[in-house]
Order: sequence, then C-alpha cells, then structure tokens
Amino acid sequence: MRYAESWPTHTAGRSLWDGTPSPEHDQPAAAAAGSAQTLPRRAIAAAALGNATEWFDYGIYAYGLAYISAALFPGSTASATLFALGTFAISFLIRPLGGLFWGPLGDRLGRKKVLALTVLLMSGATLLVGLLPTYARAGWLAPAALIALRMIQGFSTGGEYGGAATFMAEYAPDERRGFCGSFLEFATLAGFSLGALLMLAASLALGDDAMHAWGWRLPFLVAAPLGLVGCYLRSRIEDTPVFRELEKKMAEHERSAVSLGALLREHRLPLVLLGALVVALNVVNYVLLAYMPTYMHKELGVSENMSLLIPLIGMLSMMALLPFAGHLSDRVGRKALWWFSLVGLFVAAVPMFLLMRHGVAGALIGFAVLGLLYAPQLATISAMFPAMFPTHVRYAGMAIAYNVSTSLFGGTAPIVSDWLVDKTGSPLVPAYYMMAACAVGAIALFFVIETKGCSLRGHQVPGKPHH
Repeated sequence: MRYAESWPTHTAGRSLWDGTPSPEHDQPAAAAAGSAQTLPRRAIAAAALGNATEWFDYGIYAYGLAYISAALFPGSTASATLFALGTFAISFLIRPLGGLFWGPLGDRLGRKKVLALTVLLMSGATLLVGLLPTYARAGWLAPAALIALRMIQGFSTGGEYGGAATFMAEYAPDERRGFCGSFLEFATLAGFSLGALLMLAASLALGDDAMHAWGWRLPFLVAAPLGLVGCYLRSRIEDTPVFRELEKKMAEHERSAVSLGALLREHRLPLVLLGALVVALNVVNYVLLAYMPTYMHKELGVSENMSLLIPLIGMLSMMALLPFAGHLSDRVGRKALWWFSLVGLFVAAVPMFLLMRHGVAGALIGFAVLGLLYAPQLATISAMFPAMFPTHVRYAGMAIAYNVSTSLFGGTAPIVSDWLVDKTGSPLVPAYYMMAACAVGAIALFFVIETKGCSLRGHQVPGKPHH
C-alpha cells in the first residue's frame, strides 16, 4: 500500500482551507476549525513574501545594471557592466553553500525559524546595496562591499526557496497542494516584476542624470519593509503540521542523525532527478526572464525600452495563468502538466525565436507563447519538488539539489547563451539550448513518482509503495 494510507490524511487542512467543518465534529471543534481556517492562507502568504523579496532583488539589479555599474565600478561602460554582471553571478555561485547550511538546519530546528532568518538576511543585503558609497568616493571599497553583500544575498537565498516550498507544501491540503503552491511562483514573478517596474518608473520620473546620481538607490530601499513584513509573518505562524508531527514521533537524537552523507547515499535518485528537472526549469526561466531583454536589443534590434517592456508584459500574462495551472495539476497530476510544457517548449522554441525576428509584434507573440508554455512547469514546482523527499530530509534535499543545479545551469544561462550566439553567429542558439534542457528534464520526468493528492507525512517518500 502507499505510505500515504498509513498516516492520517490531511482532512484538517481541507476543512481549514474550505472553511467547512466536518458534520461529525461537535460545536467546539467546529468553532476551533472556523477560527483557524486562515492558517493555510497565512502560511502561503508568509512563504510567498520571502520568495517575492528574493526576486525583487534580482529585478532591481537586472533592470538597474547600467546605473549600478557606473556608480560602483571603475573603467569604461563596457568593463564596468562586465564587472557588475560578474558580481550578479556571484550570488548564484554561493547558493549551494547556503543550501548545504540552511537545508539540514531547517530539518533539525524547523522550517519557520530558518525562513525568518533568511528573509531578514536577503532584505538586509539588498537594502545595504542602496546605501553603498560610490567608487568615486570610496574607491575599491565600493565594489568589494557590493561583492560581499551579493555573497550574503546568495547564501541566504540558498535556504530560501527550498524552505519556502517545503513550508508551503507541508501546510497545504494534500488535494490542493498544486493550487496553493502556484502562489509561491506567482510571488516569484510579482517580486521580479515589481523590482523591474520600480527601477523603470524611477528612471522615467527622475531622468538619467538624477538616476546616475542617486535615483538608482531608491528601489533598493523598498527591500527593508518587504523583509520586515516577511519576517513578521513567518515568526507569527506555527511550524508546519507535518514537521510538528514528526517532532512528536521521533526522539531528538534520531532527528539530528541525518548527515549529508546519509542524504546522498539514501536519497541519491531524487536528488539527481530533481537536479535534472531544475536544469529544464532554470535554463528556460533565465533565458526568458534574464537574457531576453539583452537578446532582443542586441540580436533583434528591438529598442531598449521595448526590450524591457516585452518580458514584463509576458511575465504579467504568466502570473495570470499560474493559479489555473496549479489547480489543474491537482486534478490531472503534476507530471501531465510537465509533459505538456516540456514537449511544447521543445517543439515551439525554434519557431517562436524565428517569429521574434519579425518586429515588435513578433517578439511579443513569440515571447508570450514560450512564457505560457513554460507556466505549467513554474506553477507546479512548489508542490512537486518537496514531495520528492520524506519529511526528515525534505528541506535539505530540496535546498541542496535545487541550488546546485541552479548555480550550474540557472545563473549561467544568460552568459552561456550570449557567448554561444557570439561564437556561432546563430541567433537561434538560445532556442537550441532550451530544447536541450527540456530533453534533459523529460528523461528525468520519466522516472519521477506522481504525488498528486499524496500525504507528505512521515519517513517514506510520498507516493512510493510501502511494504
């Protein structure tokens, strides 16, 4: 029988979310359910706001790169921009170390304690970037401080997404985990879009001279209230029901005995499969969201403003689709949506990149089609990825596999794409790169267990037969 059948089902979560207590409950129990019905929503909000804070930082950095490079780095515009891009990549390179540190800690101490710390570190590092002295005033201290802050940001981010997805998945009702998880990815795009829009709005309102002088700092200061609200929400809610149940069933020495070596030995297959799925997820993600503005302006001749606005329009369209895709995954399964997305992207990548060469309208339609084909992947990862591990190693397994793969294939995707386009002279290279990544993901997906509706409780991998 499946392990989910040997543990209590998530009926409490179901009634809390729907707000309809079971008829067999007495009046006090019904009142208790009614008073607690907002808990899953608060948990989703707490998880999502931290994720939005992470991507808000990426949005303001990516869209304010010209101002940041001019203010904090020496040399010509080209060399300063190269330095700034390299510094941006540092946060990705340091993420696996954060995953190695925060993941096991979250499995020992609890999800909410670690997540409250990571959101404070992330927002604090982003805030301090906006307060850095310029290179003209502080010399090499300015870029050195930026590098240090990007390392702190990357280190804290290494524990953020895996923990937020785990927190959300363990709070969500089993039969609505896909729908609930989609809001974590909604927050991802919302945070990136908010950062990008704030930087663009400041640029349009203040003008180029004021932006170079001081205006670029303003969006970074918004990170402080985002981080404080996220920390408050996370610290005010109980840890997940699944984790609290595990605490009651296991002695302290048993919970703390799971080492990195044991994780690698006993859960090697899900680590590898998750890493391969993240290859597909992040190559498509960073080509579409991070590299596309550069690609459209440099390779397609789209104006600078339009090359920034087209991805933003595409992201807003994707945001509208995510909850519907998450809800559909609760009905048909996560794998069905992933197959649709991977096959669709593999088939459509080259035609859509060719379409982008036909003016602004072609660029907008091509990007929108690829973004909408990508949305079913994005909508389901927060429900699908945590369910690949049992409770006692879920945070660590998610954080390590996700961040190692993201470091190797996520943050590097824009640089690799740009380098290959320059070397080959073919503007279709990013499409081929996306196709290869989708092929890797499809191979891994064949071996992934479907976990739609499965309980996440206990030591067994959800959905795996238990004998």
